[in-house]
Amino acid sequence: MSRYHPFLVALHWLTAFMILMALLVGGPGLAALENTHPDKLFGLTGHMIWGGVIGVLMVVRLMMRLLTQSPPAPSGAKSLKTGAKLSHWGMYALVFAMVGSGLATAVQADLFAIVFGGSGAPLPEDFSVYATRVAHGVIATALLGFIGLHLMGWAYHQFVLRDGLIRRMWFGKRHPAQAAE
Repeated sequence: MSRYHPFLVALHWLTAFMILMALLVGGPGLAALENTHPDKLFGLTGHMIWGGVIGVLMVVRLMMRLLTQSPPAPSGAKSLKTGAKLSHWGMYALVFAMVGSGLATAVQADLFAIVFGGSGAPLPEDFSVYATRVAHGVIATALLGFIGLHLMGWAYHQFVLRDGLIRRMWFGKRHPAQAAE
């Protein structure tokens, strides 16, 4: 086998896109808006739904990752393999921590009633009074760092080792024998 399961590949690219969008739009975009700004409620609604979908997709992705056969590890130094494994599981942990800290902030700030329940209550003056919101920002920064490491690992394999590692997480025949048929 030379590739991951196609459903896992699709989940990888979908969640990667969604996580990047959440980090790029959710962080700078929402943080820049005052909580009294009329667009803040709309932005929070989208961010909360988007984050919830990411959480569900990540659970499905983790289950698929654990239940499907993986291609063999690429050849190379043991330290690179260990680092890759740690960074991948670290990204899973950080994404789940992001979803959890976002959910905890929503509960603490009563955002479900405000955003989805139509309570009419105003948003809190400042979300940074919630430790979970501060953690959400710290985790986002760490996650961006891990994504950077992930991309550097890809670039190393692609441009230095030239081993075509990216094919493992792309669409195509999973077994080399299938390609010959």
